[in-house]
Amino acid sequence: MRILITGGAGFIGSHLCDALVASGHSVLALDDFSTGRHENIAHLEGHALFSLVSADIGDEAIVRECVASADRVFHLASAVGVRLIVEQPVRTIDTIVHGTSVVLKACARYRRPVLITSTSEVYGKSGKVPFGEEDDLVIGPSTKRRWGYAVSKALDEFLAMAYWHHSRMPVTVARLFNTVGPRQTGQYGMVLPRFVQQALRGEPLSVYGDGTQTRCFCHVKDVVQALVRLMDYSQARGQVFNIGNAEEVSIRALAERVIELAGSQSPIRLVPFEEAYGPDFEDMQRRVPDLTKIRESIGYAPRYTLDDIIRDIIEYYTERRATRAAGA
Repeated sequence: MRILITGGAGFIGSHLCDALVASGHSVLALDDFSTGRHENIAHLEGHALFSLVSADIGDEAIVRECVASADRVFHLASAVGVRLIVEQPVRTIDTIVHGTSVVLKACARYRRPVLITSTSEVYGKSGKVPFGEEDDLVIGPSTKRRWGYAVSKALDEFLAMAYWHHSRMPVTVARLFNTVGPRQTGQYGMVLPRFVQQALRGEPLSVYGDGTQTRCFCHVKDVVQALVRLMDYSQARGQVFNIGNAEEVSIRALAERVIELAGSQSPIRLVPFEEAYGPDFEDMQRRVPDLTKIRESIGYAPRYTLDDIIRDIIEYYTERRATRAAGA
């Protein structure tokens, strides 16, 4: 089977490329390398089952050609990271909304099954925890740039469901909760790779806010497995699924765990949100997924614990440092 992955050179996209190639599928990755990195997929170049197109997701002619050549489509291309969202809101909204519109239009034209990745951010400031797929979405005011990402991804979901209701186009939406693992960069605000890199350098770990806010982290390999199985599950069409891990941890406790597992002597430094992201930033206190639906549908159960995830990221960055030192 030939499979198109938009955002294929990104953190999650590259792991999805690996899994599908390993399963014997022919994979076409499309990426403009704005946030994706060539090193994520360099090991696949030259493989008989892998090909790459470097193009913008907004280029309708190229996207249409790629979709026409594929049997299935995973749409992962998106602006990512809290820092990018806050610093470049116009780019964020345009990339997400226009890009998804282009992909869905092409998939509708050729009747290709497509899986759209969304985000737990769409739950916004909801106080109902854990978050279920049919819960209300409580978004903050439009004057707060942070919510532009959540609204854009929610619009992607509404557009995907509109195609389903209009023509039964085979589309599935996956809401991802804090996916982490090797290859993820802390460049755009991702907390765990940033903590690990600071700990390995012996620098203070920068905890934004008071550190009592909680998150649930899921290993990228668990997420990729779920994405593939959802695509194979025909009854998932026209539905939304949470994908994540329900193991909840405060950001302060996460920093402490990273320091311990890295064998670091780094201190923890509390940084006000205003200093990190500007005066109009808002955050949510808890973000926990209800995984009942995906568990009952495809038997999903995350395999990796938080400690497993942290160890994998420590190993990844330790090896990167050693490689760079050897090449210096």
